[in-house]
Amino acid sequence: MPRRPGIRTAALLAFAVLALAGCKGGAGVTPIKTLLDDPSRFDKTIVRIAGNVEESAAVLGFGGYRVNDGTGTISVVTSTNGAPRTGAQVGVEGEFRSAFTLGSASVAAIQEHRRFTPKQ
Repeated sequence: MPRRPGIRTAALLAFAVLALAGCKGGAGVTPIKTLLDDPSRFDKTIVRIAGNVEESAAVLGFGGYRVNDGTGTISVVTSTNGAPRTGAQVGVEGEFRSAFTLGSASVAAIQEHRRFTPKQ
């Protein structure tokens, strides 16, 4: 009689699948230019970016700031963490929101879910 996989084997397999799925885009960042070149492709998806803060403002935990990664600049809004100082290097994971594209200009923002320190 063949042996059927047990709960332990099923749990290990499920963990491996989830770990691999998380590695797909989990560690990497998307260039801002890529997001702005085809904003409808990324609209309402979770993305990761990293770059330098160009401008920032915060009041009572709410904040907004602009991140430049050398390929482009995007606005980030947060309702929980305030904003990092201008000049800081940050990584951001959040929901990309495309507002509109008019000619060669795309207006979009990221709703911050989590901030991280990018690897140098």
